[in-house]
Amino acid sequence: MLIAPSMLACDFRHIGPEATRALEAGADWLHLDVMDGSFVDNISFGPDICAAIRRSVPEDAYLDAHLMIDAPDHYLPRFIKAGMNMITIHVEREGAIDLHATLAAIRAAGAHAGLAVNPATPVEKVLPYLEELDMVLVMSVVPGFGGQSFMADVLDKVRRLDAERKARSLTFLIQMDGGIGAAQAPLCKEAGADCLVAGSSTFRAPDMAAAIASMK
Repeated sequence: MLIAPSMLACDFRHIGPEATRALEAGADWLHLDVMDGSFVDNISFGPDICAAIRRSVPEDAYLDAHLMIDAPDHYLPRFIKAGMNMITIHVEREGAIDLHATLAAIRAAGAHAGLAVNPATPVEKVLPYLEELDMVLVMSVVPGFGGQSFMADVLDKVRRLDAERKARSLTFLIQMDGGIGAAQAPLCKEAGADCLVAGSSTFRAPDMAAAIASMK
């Protein structure tokens, strides 16, 4: 199980040292939540902050950018330049942008490609893209704000994706994001998740290393 602390929950006054603290505490990845105030009702940070985080961590640190924005195709080159290893866009932008072309562009640039699905969106929306993906992100809260409660009903989506992965002999990862701590980790694992995004339960824990170890 990969644990990816969300930088959204860190102390923004010390964002570089906070990224280092997470990695030293045992984080496998760092999860960067990018919000534009339009696709979701919040604004977080953009490619310049992502690039600053990249500069503040070791070269081999894995940075996982989750683009909760209206125009990921337009901004994609900036996140590639910022040094992101994984770039995840949302299936809900289907029709507004060419998802196939955007996913192909992510991979062509040398990054891994992910596709996220919100709690209210049927998982069937993701299925046509599975062969093009390195990861599917199943949101277990309504995206936009940290600190929300885990929505257990989305575990059915994870089970369906895991079944499709096995049936098609695919290797994409399944990530879950939202309201996840030590109590939810076993449920996610049982359903088929490979990577857990955790914000408040890691950065705001009294002992971050113990919190990450507990989830693992």
